[in-house]
This record gives sequence, structure tokens and C-alpha cells, in this order.
Amino acid sequence: MSFEQTKWIWHNGQNIPFDEAKIHLSAYGLHYGTGVFEGMRAYATTDGPAIFRNDEHLDRLYASAAVYGMDVPFTKDELTKAICDNIGVNGFESCYLRPLVFFDAGGLGIRAECPVSVTIIAWPWSNDRNSEKYTAGVRATISPWTKFHSSMMPTTAKSTGQYLNAILAVKEADRRGYDEAILLDVNGDIAEGAVENLFLVKDGRLVTNDEKSSILLGITRASTIEIARDLGYEVEIRTMRPDDLMNADEAFFTGTAIEIQPIRSVDDQPVGSDTRGPVTRQIQQAYFDIVAGRNPKYQHWLHPVHQFAMTPG
Repeated sequence: MSFEQTKWIWHNGQNIPFDEAKIHLSAYGLHYGTGVFEGMRAYATTDGPAIFRNDEHLDRLYASAAVYGMDVPFTKDELTKAICDNIGVNGFESCYLRPLVFFDAGGLGIRAECPVSVTIIAWPWSNDRNSEKYTAGVRATISPWTKFHSSMMPTTAKSTGQYLNAILAVKEADRRGYDEAILLDVNGDIAEGAVENLFLVKDGRLVTNDEKSSILLGITRASTIEIARDLGYEVEIRTMRPDDLMNADEAFFTGTAIEIQPIRSVDDQPVGSDTRGPVTRQIQQAYFDIVAGRNPKYQHWLHPVHQFAMTPG
């Protein structure tokens, strides 16, 4: 990840030069992690860059903000245009997008009433789909850290402060030489990856869990369920035990950044054939075709940027 090509950041209604994008050190969200955000992607298509599932991402952003009592001072249409404008002025064809809503400076008492600010950052992002992580899979480990329960914090809201849990898990996994961490919930059932949802494949049937397992309801997760069913696969949504994972024929992670990546092993024990399985491969390819605009059936999932964006100048 690099911001070298990011020249403009959108903040509170206007695009400003990257080096001028600053907040005050007394910002409430900086001190208490009171912010919500989305991770979105724009993909290069034959019709120009297009945002994948823009409406669903922004709907979740507003829902997350509501959980924390934040009134977003822009409409969804205004944020959509702002995102497209920012992609346009930066001249990006394929990029990652980070809309962020947070309590800004206004007081640091725990009950302080602070203004809400909104920022949009975009930077180039392209996945090497020929890499080992996509073709063979990632090496995962069961984390000693537990995913927090919804009675502690709302697991279905995408909040900045909540990602401390994920950071602890992924850094611990990295120190032990693994690509990714898998967190269990308070009941010892599978929750999700540090920043991804998780699917199993057993006897040609897909299995994943829901919010009862303390997961974020991912947009890529929802897309994968729909794609799999359209391909003729049964998708079962239920609690998953660690033994289910180890006995699966295939397993894979889903997420905006990683898209769809196979899990080849967990704690050095192979999952299935220790490489990407045929079901994972088929769903991967379907997903790649969709985001590139090659499948007209899912064209409504792509929001064309050029219809709304400013041009680089």
C-alpha cells in the first residue's frame, strides 16, 4: 500500500492536496477510536473505473454511524459524487477507497459533543491474482485472541476502535510466520479472519456463519453467497466449529481487499488438498469477471465513476 500517487483527499466537502489533509491533535476520534469507515474498491472496466457495490457499502457506513450516534453531514448521493470526484481528480482506474466518518475536535470529556467530519482517501490497488495466495492459498492460524461479542461492542458496525482486536490477532499471527489469523468467538466457534469472512466447502456445499458468531457482515461475503447460489451451489448459514474447518474439502476468506483467497492450511495442518479447490476456483473466477464488468448479469453491482467524476486537471 502506497500513497505516492494520491494527490488529493476529499475532506468535508472539497478535495484538498494530500499534504494539507490534517486533523487537530485534540480530535475526539483520535483519542477514543470513535469513527466508522468503509473499505471499497473501484475496478478498471472497459467502460472506465467502476465502484463495486457502492450503495451497499454506503448503506453500511450510515448504519455504522447511526450505532455510534454520528449524524453524517452529507447525503449518500453527495458522498457517492465525492468518491467519484476523488477518483477522477487523482486519475485512478483501479483503487482502494476509504470513506471515514469520525468525531472531530470539540472536547475530550467522555460525554463531549463533537462535530462530525468526513474524509475520503483513495490509493492505487491491484491484486496479483497469479500469486501463491490466490492460486494455492494462505497459511492461517487460530488466534489466541478472541473476537469480541456483540454484547461488548456491535460486531456488525465497522468502527475504527474495534479494529484493535484484529490488529492484535494479525500481528501475533505474523510473528509466528502465518499469513492470516482466524479468530474464535466467546463460545469457541469460528468467527472470522482478522479482517475477512470465512467460508467452508464440504461435499459441494458452502457453509458460512452470520452475526450470531460475532462477524462483520461483509459485502464480499454477501456477494459470494449470491454468486455461489447462482452457480447452483447450496449455501448453508450456521455456526462453524474449528473441527468443521479442519475437515472441510476447501476453505476460503472473502473481503474487499483480498477478494477471495483460499485457505491452504491452519496451524500447519492442510485443509482439503492443501491448495485451491475447484469450487473456490470457480467462485473466484466468477467474482473476477463481475468486478471487471465482464458479466452483464451483475452490471448493477458496478457504479460507473465517469458519469459523476471530475476530470484530472
